[in-house]
Amino acid sequence: MEYTTLGSTGMTVSRICLGGMSFGTGQEWMLDPEESKALIERALDLGINFFDTANVYSTGESEAILGEALEGYDRDSYVVATKVFGDMNPDNPNASGLSRKAIEQELEASLDRLGMDTIDLYQTHRWDYDTPIDETLRALDDAVRRGQVRYIGTSSMWAHQFAEALHTSDALGLERFVTMQNHYNLFYREEEREMLPLCEREDIGVIPWSPLARGVATRPHEEIESTTRGRTDQYLEQMSYLQGGGTEINERIQELAADKGVSMGQLSLAWLLHKDWVDAPIVGTTSVEHLEDAVEALEIDLSSSDMEYLEEPYEPLPVAGHE
Repeated sequence: MEYTTLGSTGMTVSRICLGGMSFGTGQEWMLDPEESKALIERALDLGINFFDTANVYSTGESEAILGEALEGYDRDSYVVATKVFGDMNPDNPNASGLSRKAIEQELEASLDRLGMDTIDLYQTHRWDYDTPIDETLRALDDAVRRGQVRYIGTSSMWAHQFAEALHTSDALGLERFVTMQNHYNLFYREEEREMLPLCEREDIGVIPWSPLARGVATRPHEEIESTTRGRTDQYLEQMSYLQGGGTEINERIQELAADKGVSMGQLSLAWLLHKDWVDAPIVGTTSVEHLEDAVEALEIDLSSSDMEYLEEPYEPLPVAGHE
C-alpha cells in the first residue's frame, strides 16, 4: 500500500479509500453485513486505512456496518469519513440539509451508528441552497471545537460555491473545508476546468467518487448491462459516460489494458492515481477480488503518451453529480 498526506491536514491516508455505499440493503447489488465485514477486513489486511461512508447510505446501515466491522481494531490506526445532507426521514423536514439543527442531530446519530467518539473527516454531501453557508460552517466549526469532528470536508458543487465557502471560513476565522469529494474519472473530466485547479491552489485534498464510472470503466461497453448493478443502479442512468467520446475511451481502455496485461478497472484507476491533484480515489466495490485489483493498480506505470491516448477522445459533457 502507498500512503499520502490528505491535503494540508498532515493526516496520513492510504492512496485507496474504501467507499461504503455498497454496505447495506438500499439496492439489489449491495452487500449484507457479513459480506461487508469481510470486505472491510480484507481492506485492512491490504493496508487500507481510509474509509468513507455517509448517513444516507442505506439510511444509516452503512455507517452501522462500518462501525461494527472496525470495532475490534485500534481506533488510532484508521481514518473514518462520513457525510451529512441527504434526507434521513421524509416525515421530518429537519432530517436533511445543512442547518445547524440538521447537522447537530445527524452528527450525533452518525457517531452513535459508527460507535465512535470522533469522526476524522465530516463532509457536507451537497450544497444546501436553503441554508446560508456561514450557518453551516459555524455549526461544523463548533463540532470540531467540541471534539466530535477532527476535519471538515465537502463534496460536489460548483467551483464558485466552494470558493465562497473557503472565503467565508477565512473571513470569519472558522474551520476550513480541507477536502473535496467530487465526481471525477476518465469518462467525466469536467472538474478539470475549474474545481481541480482551485483545489490545487488551495491545497485541498481531492478524494474522487465514482473513479470507475460506476463500472463503465471496468468492462466493454457492450457488457455494461450484463451485471446486476448495470441493470439496476439508478444513478448510472443519470450519467452520460458513453457520450462525448465515452465509447471510444472505453475501447482504448480495453486495448491498453490488454497490452499491459491488466484489467480495465486497474488501468482506469491507475490513470486517476497518476493525476497529481488526486490524493485517494474512493473505490466502491462488492467483491474482495475487485478490491485486491484496485490495490494492485498502484503498481501500474503509465507513460505520458499512455495518459494522452486515454484522454484524447474526451468531449465536454453536461455537469453531473452536483445535485
